Amino acid sequence: MPKAVAEIVIVISPLFFIGLISKVKSLWAGRKGAPVLQPYYDFFKLMGKGEVISTTTSPVFRIAPSIGIAATFFALTIIPIPVFGSVIHFEGDFVLFAYLLGLSKFLMVLGALDTGSSFEGMGASREVTYSTIVETAFFIVIGSLALLTRHFSFETIFASVNLASGFSPLVKILLVVSLFIMLLAEGSRVPVDDPNTHLELTMIHEVMVLDYSGPDLAFIQYTASLKMTIISILIADLLVPSSLALIPACALSASIVALVFVSVGVVESLIARSRISHIPQFLFLMTTLSLTSFAVVAFFLFGIIR
Repeated sequence: MPKAVAEIVIVISPLFFIGLISKVKSLWAGRKGAPVLQPYYDFFKLMGKGEVISTTTSPVFRIAPSIGIAATFFALTIIPIPVFGSVIHFEGDFVLFAYLLGLSKFLMVLGALDTGSSFEGMGASREVTYSTIVETAFFIVIGSLALLTRHFSFETIFASVNLASGFSPLVKILLVVSLFIMLLAEGSRVPVDDPNTHLELTMIHEVMVLDYSGPDLAFIQYTASLKMTIISILIADLLVPSSLALIPACALSASIVALVFVSVGVVESLIARSRISHIPQFLFLMTTLSLTSFAVVAFFLFGIIR
């Protein structure tokens, strides 16, 4: 029962965290800003609106947001919640997790291409290019943890990651930064993308969803926020000791997730969106950090570097 309650809280919370990002940005700009609950108002407003669908689209355009949100919900059941664990777990479940997130993005790319718009095709091309870099780095991240713990399931990996030898804090720091970069990329946040921009030559994710409206657009926005929440939970899994009691662990986990989103707001307040040509360099930083963590683990465990 407590695990079910935790899952429900996670399902409800993503829009709150998006509101938290907006509030942090407003405070940095010296403004009052919209309420933290504003994304909920926007979500339900979109759910009550009608849809305008182009006659050039096929059923793929209609089903893409629904399959995307369903795949992301499935991915949520695989990741372990600190203390509670995961709903579904098996050897190699992180591969299914990555492919579920990939399926969600693949359907959104197909939906963008289905409109027949070269503008949306441009955004889809950029999205696929950057996702290729991020997904490769993510598998290196999980490979480092699997090598460190000698386990191949999300739940067992994170349950034993705090029991590893003394060099593990260095690995955790590298992996936390790597996952944070992944969060910025998957959530289409600055410096990779800007969800508030409407400049034609710089749009990536937003240009892909220009033809969506009503409930489908609400699903797309919620899916993006849920992906960010999922990745922030993975960061919490790395930092919350498995030996903590239930209430302190829940409080610490919630604080870490909230701090991650506050950090996103701070990042977006302090730096500008990167030029398109510089985005791969930023994403390759995640690859570099994950490879460094893998090398550290290999060195201390096997003495590969002499």
